[in-house]
Amino acid sequence: MDVTSIIDSLNDAQRQAVTAPSQAMLILAGAGSGKTRVLVHRIAWQIQVGASHAHSIMAVTFTNKAAKEMRARIENLLNIPTQNLWIGTFHGIAHRLLRRHAAQAKLPETFQVMDSGDQLRVIKRLLNSLNLDDSKWPPREVQWFINAQKDEGIRARHMLETNDLHQRQMLLVYKAYEELCSRSGLVDFAELLLRGHELLRDNPDLLEFYQARFRHIHVDEFQDTNTIQYAWLRLLTDGKDNLFVVGDDDQSIYGWRGAKIENIYNFQKHYPNHQVIKLEQNYRSTGTILKAANKIIANNAGRMGKELWTDSGEGEPCALYAAFNEQDEAYFVVERIRAWVNEGGLRSDAAILYRSNAQSRQFEEKLMATATPYRVYGGLRFFDRAEIKNALAYLRLMSNRDDDASFERVINTPTRGIGAKTIDDIRAIARDQSLSLWAAAIVLINQRTLSARATNALIGFLELIKALSVQAVDLELYEKVKRVVENSGLMELYQKEKMDKGEEKVENLEELVNAARLFNFDQENEEGMSELDLFLTHAALESGDNQGDDFEDCVQLMTIHSAKGLEFKLVFLVGMEEGLFPSQQSVDDIARLEEERRLCYVGMTRAMKQLYLTYAESRRLYGRESYPRPSRFLREIPAELIQEVRLRATVSRPATSIQPKNPPSISTGSYQLGQRVHHDKFGEGVVLQIEGSGAQERVQINFKQVGVKWLMLAYAKLDVL
Repeated sequence: MDVTSIIDSLNDAQRQAVTAPSQAMLILAGAGSGKTRVLVHRIAWQIQVGASHAHSIMAVTFTNKAAKEMRARIENLLNIPTQNLWIGTFHGIAHRLLRRHAAQAKLPETFQVMDSGDQLRVIKRLLNSLNLDDSKWPPREVQWFINAQKDEGIRARHMLETNDLHQRQMLLVYKAYEELCSRSGLVDFAELLLRGHELLRDNPDLLEFYQARFRHIHVDEFQDTNTIQYAWLRLLTDGKDNLFVVGDDDQSIYGWRGAKIENIYNFQKHYPNHQVIKLEQNYRSTGTILKAANKIIANNAGRMGKELWTDSGEGEPCALYAAFNEQDEAYFVVERIRAWVNEGGLRSDAAILYRSNAQSRQFEEKLMATATPYRVYGGLRFFDRAEIKNALAYLRLMSNRDDDASFERVINTPTRGIGAKTIDDIRAIARDQSLSLWAAAIVLINQRTLSARATNALIGFLELIKALSVQAVDLELYEKVKRVVENSGLMELYQKEKMDKGEEKVENLEELVNAARLFNFDQENEEGMSELDLFLTHAALESGDNQGDDFEDCVQLMTIHSAKGLEFKLVFLVGMEEGLFPSQQSVDDIARLEEERRLCYVGMTRAMKQLYLTYAESRRLYGRESYPRPSRFLREIPAELIQEVRLRATVSRPATSIQPKNPPSISTGSYQLGQRVHHDKFGEGVVLQIEGSGAQERVQINFKQVGVKWLMLAYAKLDVL
């Protein structure tokens, strides 16, 4: 049997993984090591050599795109149709099972699957029927709560009553939501997985049938599985060693959305006869980039361990740029990209990666100013984001009461009891009497046809806009913007969203205040416009259709999370500062800090040829001026792998900027931030902060057992782990 096409293109470790006997296998696949190739060739090997029928193979991944690519590559490799192969996402395969066995899953045959938007609308209607104010019970928070319980395999009936009023109310809503979905035959995405697990668990004959059918089960990106996904896999492979998983504990970066890095460790316990094969040869990055990434990730405790290497050469050192401020940082990055293009490079081969979406604004402005096409990957341009548009709509309405688009956008954002019927009445009056919506609202109030509640809500909105206008008269532009985002209720609305998206929206609103603070009114004003109107025009010009098309050669901007799975010849990892990357929320939590380090590792290994690392000595972000320390991750890279670079000309420091008394330095003396240490009394901990020098030097340490403590180094007697 000719297996040349299956194994000849593989390296030794890949070939070992592909041709191994059928057993439980964990393929620890480093970044750029060809994990998809191994998964595809393993399936082809089992069909070609193992005499396995296609219908006995299941392959599970996380995106429809990945599943489609896997299917196409198998077809190309074996020249056979793949319709009998169960290749798909977790949600897709669970849906397939539920359609086949709807009655046993206690679902109507015509059950409807809701996407995230549909689910949110159902929750909004449910909250309204329960007379719950969605300003106090934000629908997105309720959605997150329900989905989080389902991802852990928890039904409402499994949850215990508590004395926490918020938790008790959430439980009541969860119960009502389950009842509504059951009556209506509705299934959300999280329900697909949970119901699919329950279908197999509660029907032994059905479980036995699928266990016998699927002799080989393969999983891609195993480190990203959550609790219910892993439980589902264990059911299908109970008592068998037929689970072949490909993953990388060093690339587990989705803990915030339920992924459990513990699954990749528990695999070894649950499948004691397993074999581990490490894919360490990298086909993407230069040797220098890999050495730097290896050194950083080695600081994480408990990892399974691997050392990426390449035979493609050492390449250039990692370039480090210390900017004066965020404007200087953006100027440097854009100028380097322009030089790259002038030397014949493609813009689409250059990527700017950042930890927080709010960081994109400075780079967008500099790219716009130099007429450099760009695209924000996996997200919206800064001025196109909903929370920014909402804030700008308030500002436009303050400037022009007849701005109907802005009126409609924020009349009930945040919700203030102005329903769709009232808004329709306003539109009707505006249409019949040729009035603006603002003027029509006043007419409607004077007609006294609304209920007292609706009338008061509408009057309250009009008075809010008037009050904001009066309050803003003598304020600086940035103070006007700050007053609007705070007093309109937008800031409070997003602060209540107990998810990363809510936190991100708050950061974006704070960055809008910063944009107003830095807005150059004198330079922009040529028409005698007010400062507010000029800023609103500036925002309008920077939104909309200016983003490059898919086919256009554009610079790529994205968060590091969005960059996973991608690669670029030229990568800028920006904002490498304590409190930004790693994020402030992670610096006193060992588990979250290690995930931040894995995120840094992922960002660095996106670079193929050249990696730039940048930080700012002073930064105004989220509306606040700070003088951050360089990121601890920079200090974890050996000096011989880094080359510090300077620009011949840089932007000058703003006149209002205050020089830090103690400029940041990469050197921290006796200990390093993030270093693991041991104290005789307090046990193991992680260094969070270092202050002072000599006899006055002290460290802040987060101890596992006793929490955060400050210790004088002269007396602490710490052991480095």
